[in-house]
Amino acid sequence: MVFRQLISPETLLEPFILLKNTALNGWKQVARKFGLHEDLYYNPLHKKLDRPVEVILVGAGHRGTNYAEYAIKNPGEMKVTGVADPNSYRLQKTARRHKISAANCFTTWEDVFKKEKFADAVIIATPDQLHSGPCLQALERGYDVLLEKPIAPTEEECRAILSRAKEKGRIVGVCHVLRYTPYFRELKQIIAAKMIGDVISVQHMEPIEYIHMSHSYVRGNWRNSKTATPIILAKSSHDADIIRWLVNEPIDMVHCFGNLKWFRKENAPEGSTERCTDGCAVESTCPYSALQIYYRDRQRLHVFDLPDDKSKWDKTILKGLKTTNYGRCVYRMDNDQPDHLIVNMQFKNGTTAAFSMEAFVSYEGRRTRIMGSMGDIQGDMESFILTQFRTGKTLTWNLKTDSHGGGDHPLVKDWVQAVGQQNPALLSSTIDVSVESHVMAFAAERSRLNKTIETVVV
Repeated sequence: MVFRQLISPETLLEPFILLKNTALNGWKQVARKFGLHEDLYYNPLHKKLDRPVEVILVGAGHRGTNYAEYAIKNPGEMKVTGVADPNSYRLQKTARRHKISAANCFTTWEDVFKKEKFADAVIIATPDQLHSGPCLQALERGYDVLLEKPIAPTEEECRAILSRAKEKGRIVGVCHVLRYTPYFRELKQIIAAKMIGDVISVQHMEPIEYIHMSHSYVRGNWRNSKTATPIILAKSSHDADIIRWLVNEPIDMVHCFGNLKWFRKENAPEGSTERCTDGCAVESTCPYSALQIYYRDRQRLHVFDLPDDKSKWDKTILKGLKTTNYGRCVYRMDNDQPDHLIVNMQFKNGTTAAFSMEAFVSYEGRRTRIMGSMGDIQGDMESFILTQFRTGKTLTWNLKTDSHGGGDHPLVKDWVQAVGQQNPALLSSTIDVSVESHVMAFAAERSRLNKTIETVVV
């Protein structure tokens, strides 16, 4: 039994109020107390597949290779039979890892679809601006798709993918990995069981963390909304989706404020240089120093395509800092993404939500507060405290996971099952609902730019 299968919320209250005040319980302990299945990802519709689902990986970067790794850990469920990436190092590394024949290795996504259909599905993890092209082609050629978020950089392209998926009758899963984290799955099930009554309001914050912001949205591939997508999509489409999922009601109106306040040329310190490697006078004290982040602290090194021989890492990293955007001064980039923004939302049933995206914090991990008619919840991705108004008793839940909250491979598992069984109902989110949360984000960006309150039309 899982939470959503419980027919009477009251049956939960008796064991719940017997828990000691602020008692720390992992999921298994809570499950035993409530008589639920101890596997948080248990799905009675999952079954052993007759054969592995064969997939083509289009985009062998950090996210794509992570999803593809599911095949290594679960060879009976998924097999990677093709790969496309313009980066020869990543292409060859993926081919070796998955034993892909040279005939199924491509330098462009277009080349994949020049060949007769040779797999069941395609994982698309290309840069944001290159999502709709390969996705539409994959659907046209009869492939099912797992699509990295955001769906596409424009609302028109998102709607085109939705239309094509329905026309062709294909499965499209969007990588809303937060839905598959233990933390958010627990919150969803608690809300569904009415343990805090009706949801009245939600406050949700995404703390990007200052180094992550400088790496991805100032120096990195997502630094400019014109060459990538607006940050409300590039980073916070996860959050638009999770708020919509928790509230479980259509969105009505949004209102957004935000701007690029700090990472600007006028804020460059005196004595700073174009690159951190150019003898910058303040490099040793700058919290955004590329030499400190990448060379000394060895953080976020996947962007440098490091060799297996670690003795060569110093030379490779320094070369990257001298030749790529990752070595440039954060105050002298062509970035335009806001480094802070807030979004207010009203849903059709009157529920409200407030979302805040913040770069200037020392920590990561979403912060969530859910206010219900009979109780409230406050959490931080690794733990939450639920308080019941009637009794004043609290339940504390705690589980430490990875940076995506442990959601990547559970998401792939559901998608593989959906493709293997040809049943889109096995996905946590249909393409319809995924597009709705994206339309909400596009409306928020229009509000920010035009200083308007936007009505969301799905």
